[in-house]
Amino acid sequence: MPKITVYYDGSCPSCVRDRCNYEKWAGDNGKDVQWLDITDREDLLNSKGINPQKALTELHIEIDNQQILSEMDAYIVLMAKVPRLKALAWLLNLAPIKKIVSKIYHWQVTRRLKRQGRL
Repeated sequence: MPKITVYYDGSCPSCVRDRCNYEKWAGDNGKDVQWLDITDREDLLNSKGINPQKALTELHIEIDNQQILSEMDAYIVLMAKVPRLKALAWLLNLAPIKKIVSKIYHWQVTRRLKRQGRL
């Protein structure tokens, strides 16, 4: 199984809650998923080629210390590892649905960050 590093916003209560839910739902399927809080980690993000501002507005994952995926592609990889979310991952990978969900996702994240005074 490839090792996956999830770069997530540990200053975001809903992001932390999502992580906890993922770990619970994934069970053993999530044992190769490592979570890294991006708070105050600009140097690390830059060294990985991840724009720190983008890391706040889009989920990023790294597969086997090589390939970086972001936004819906990152979510799809993570969801596909969880039996109860596999069908949703497949559905989100359909181009028209991915586009719509991406717009909603960006709207929600931008709204949250502005409300928190972080954007």
